Amino acid sequence: MSPPPERQLETIRRGTVDLISEKELLEKLRRGRPLTVKVGFDPTAPDLHLGHTVVMRKMRQLQDLGHTVVFLIGDFTGRIGDPTGRSKTRPPLSEEEVLRNAETYKAQAFKILDPARTVLRRNSEWLAPLTGADVVKLAAQYTVARMLEREDFSRRLRENRPVSIHEFLYPLFQAYDSVALQCDLEMGGQDQLFNLVVGREVMKGYGLEPQCLLTVPVLEGTDAHQVDGKIVGDKMSKSLGNYVALDDPPEEMYGKLMSVCDALMWRYYELLSALDAEAVRALHGDVTGGRVHPRDAKARLAFELTERFHSTEAARSAAERFDRVHRSHEVPEDVEEHRLVSATPLRLSRVCAQAGLASSGTDAQRLIQAGGVEVDGARVADKDAALAPGKTYLLRVGKRRFARVAIVPPETT
Repeated sequence: MSPPPERQLETIRRGTVDLISEKELLEKLRRGRPLTVKVGFDPTAPDLHLGHTVVMRKMRQLQDLGHTVVFLIGDFTGRIGDPTGRSKTRPPLSEEEVLRNAETYKAQAFKILDPARTVLRRNSEWLAPLTGADVVKLAAQYTVARMLEREDFSRRLRENRPVSIHEFLYPLFQAYDSVALQCDLEMGGQDQLFNLVVGREVMKGYGLEPQCLLTVPVLEGTDAHQVDGKIVGDKMSKSLGNYVALDDPPEEMYGKLMSVCDALMWRYYELLSALDAEAVRALHGDVTGGRVHPRDAKARLAFELTERFHSTEAARSAAERFDRVHRSHEVPEDVEEHRLVSATPLRLSRVCAQAGLASSGTDAQRLIQAGGVEVDGARVADKDAALAPGKTYLLRVGKRRFARVAIVPPETT
């Protein structure tokens, strides 16, 4: 049996940024029927990451209160690309790319959501059949002036950078999702507020009761840092490379979380940990009081999240491996070995790429210049450095990637 409406509202309100409006939501809850709650995910990349889980945990919370959650895969809108926060038009994805990414979302979503209480939908179901007349009717529900209130659009116009007309269609199509599903509540990140408000207004134009809106904080990426007491950095994003994917191997997930700065750790505790606010405050007090080392607090968080998305055994193994490599400065036991044949020295950048430590020779050169590559324990800064044949080298890129490479002259093969 669901809690009373007032108690539900108190639970729903916790950890939110915007809730529009509490009065309307309470009225919906008092009707005694499950709400239809929509959250959209555009499959523009194959991985869901920890940034997505902030709203997904709120989705699970609504499920536990007895409501119906629609996990909406934007396989149609994903071909347009959400312009939110974009400084330029995003190139549209192909249908094949979107469908391939959408398939990976299904399995990842149920690491958090209850499959029995989740409705999976794709917005191509109702957007693809729209006729030209249907699109004109939809476009008539919102004005250009209101669309230009969106900060990223107005900024680009002020800076004489193009805004394509199809980008105006994105929030309108997202709004039509709410019309098709007759949503009671739509949720998203704080940066989605504009799109959610459009949905609310468009529903009125179709004679429907407007949806309520809920936004959650946007999670900063792993490279964010503290400036004047504030966390500064881009949001977690696959395209920016500052993400922790739900499908990251345990060692990779654990290591990425251990790499965040101490200040960002507390932000992650707030938005990702299952610890309640009081327990987090107590832990923070232990760290600031010198009773717990910040590294140990970070390890606790890394273990919790790795265990959540993998297993206790995998988290324990990842923690032990991390300690061997970073605390004891030991080389992992499972270092991949590679054998390259050459009679002449090979450029280090090429070797890194061939050993899978970099995506390309250019990427390896960038890593070398940034001081992120070591050969036999010594950092190499020369992007043109070369490795002589007849030796075996231990390469290390970043904090967690190792390879042992033997360069063998042709006559010995």
